[in-house]
Amino acid sequence: MKRINKLLSLLLAVLMLATLFTACGDTAVDDDSTTDDTVTGTDSEEEEVELIELNVAYMPNYASLWSVLTAIDQGYFEEEGLEVNLIEFADGPTIIAAMEGGSVDFGYIGQGAHKLCVQGNATIILMSHIGNADAVIGGANVTSLEDLAGKTVAYSSGTSSETILLSALSSVGLTMDDITAMDMDSTSMVTAMLSGSVDACAVWSPASLTILEEDETCTLLCDNSTFSDTTVSIASWIATPEYLEENEEVAVKFVRALLKGMTYGADEANYEYVSNLVATQCAVDYETAYEQRGDGEWYTADMISEAISDGTMEAYYQLQQDNFLSAGSIEESDVCDVSTYVAYDIMTEALS
Repeated sequence: MKRINKLLSLLLAVLMLATLFTACGDTAVDDDSTTDDTVTGTDSEEEEVELIELNVAYMPNYASLWSVLTAIDQGYFEEEGLEVNLIEFADGPTIIAAMEGGSVDFGYIGQGAHKLCVQGNATIILMSHIGNADAVIGGANVTSLEDLAGKTVAYSSGTSSETILLSALSSVGLTMDDITAMDMDSTSMVTAMLSGSVDACAVWSPASLTILEEDETCTLLCDNSTFSDTTVSIASWIATPEYLEENEEVAVKFVRALLKGMTYGADEANYEYVSNLVATQCAVDYETAYEQRGDGEWYTADMISEAISDGTMEAYYQLQQDNFLSAGSIEESDVCDVSTYVAYDIMTEALS
């Protein structure tokens, strides 16, 4: 009997130990389950997306900056996963040279530099606006375009300055051979005009505004609107063909953000806002920036879409190319179909 009791006690002890181990085992499983859930939750957290950095070239004026600064400030580039670093240049040809050297991804150009697009150095990814920022200004002794004959005239070769000067001379039967042309940048032109070391100049805003404001003896001889029936002054955003081969998707994102900036900035109610952005970027006073708000016909995304679909954009660029040829800025061998250097596909995709 005693032996049976001992056996029962032993069995009970074994059962108690088994129960204890099972409970411990269940606890361990629960701990593991909790740990797994925690790890899974960590993995499911969204990782921060790294923005694509872009070097973007501009010129220090309202026309160059109105859309890109707006797109930056409104967060449109960030929405596309882009971060824009702005780099200042004096003119379009210099910007294209920097792009060819690889230090700039996208850039803004005025009328004159488009001849390099025709010649294959750059591709137009977006038409920015129709400009009215270029002017020919005469000093005290030059009060008409005819007075330019025999005078010393400052201009900047390869830019919109040269384009409007050629138009101005041609309109009164003169050529570059009839003047003493001095090639210089826009800043130097202001100094030269105010000091009287040149008789006239072909320059763009805001330099033109500065000259006319600071010297009352100077006369506005003509601007882009003077020749609107025969010429068109186009401003565009560009990239090199080589860059676009590898980065077309990035270009579409860049253009999409710019289009949003254009639509916002083209609204007259936002001119003061844009002028403040431009003033800060260019380190000028607000009034100087605000005075430039009329330097162009500011396009919206809808206007760009319509210009593509109804053929207006193609007609503008074709007229531009024709004028380059007639002025001798390009050779007959440079003439080509506009679609070879205007990327309508990138604009269209960005609009969709």
